[in-house]
Amino acid sequence: MTARSLESGAPARERAASPSLWSRIWQNHAPGYLFLLPWLIGFFGLTIGPIVTSFYLSFTDFDLLTSPDWVGANNYVRMFTADPKFWASMRVTVIFVIFSVPLKLAFALAVALLLNRGMRGLPLYRALFYLPSLLGASVAIAILWRQIFARDGLVNDFLSVFGIAGPSWISNPQYSLWTIIILAVWQFGSPMIIFLAGLRQIPQDMYEAASLDGAGKWRQFIKITLPLLTPVVFFNAIIQTIEAFKSFTPAFIISGGTGNPINSTLFYTLYLYQEAFGFFRMGYASALAWVLLALVGMFTAFSFLTSKYWVHYDE
Repeated sequence: MTARSLESGAPARERAASPSLWSRIWQNHAPGYLFLLPWLIGFFGLTIGPIVTSFYLSFTDFDLLTSPDWVGANNYVRMFTADPKFWASMRVTVIFVIFSVPLKLAFALAVALLLNRGMRGLPLYRALFYLPSLLGASVAIAILWRQIFARDGLVNDFLSVFGIAGPSWISNPQYSLWTIIILAVWQFGSPMIIFLAGLRQIPQDMYEAASLDGAGKWRQFIKITLPLLTPVVFFNAIIQTIEAFKSFTPAFIISGGTGNPINSTLFYTLYLYQEAFGFFRMGYASALAWVLLALVGMFTAFSFLTSKYWVHYDE
């Protein structure tokens, strides 16, 4: 064998012995993929899998006991043309969103402005005001709320001091939804903390310059605070609106799972729950879930499209 042939054979043996591209990638990233494996199993098994299954079931008649029966778009046609409870639940949910979200954000901003003055014991006040956001969605608070607004509850006991005979707020269709709206506004702690963080980022020299120009507190709030706080307002509005559309526990507990009186507390999620676990119409409930997803998605997309006209970001 010549020296030249030996030289030409050496690189070939080195290439054969060297690992392939995929082998090198696996060797370099295998530990990371192993650590991600539990999350990937949960993501595809508990998120993507149920989403795909729900979309398929929305076109079927399924009762959990028999095999799904393909019915096409019948669930959606029935929903929009022959189901008055669907429209009743949609009306209740939209009213709840329209009133609860702005009131909660306004109250949260007012408290954040108060706390931003640098009062003593600020960490304690922040913790106390944030506590309702942690407890408000619990079953215990919903039961307590139902007792407070009952005919012999705390609210009517307080009104009786002034000689006012209050109604049973929970069982009266004129007021029942408003009791849940008040409960939602009471859970202002989470947006309040975010507003407070946003207020801390506004430069104080802007307020000082405005004061030298003769601007009062209200004008400073309109011309400085609100424009610079619009990204935080936008974020809070998106998050709180999505949470309002998904609200379930207070309506379920306060109405006893029925949405009464006269469907005045029949939230969309409560109606979805009734169809799925009350009547075992899983196919129809899946269609309801996808309509809710589309509704939230359209609202979010509309909010982002219109945000360029009123949300001001610091360049």
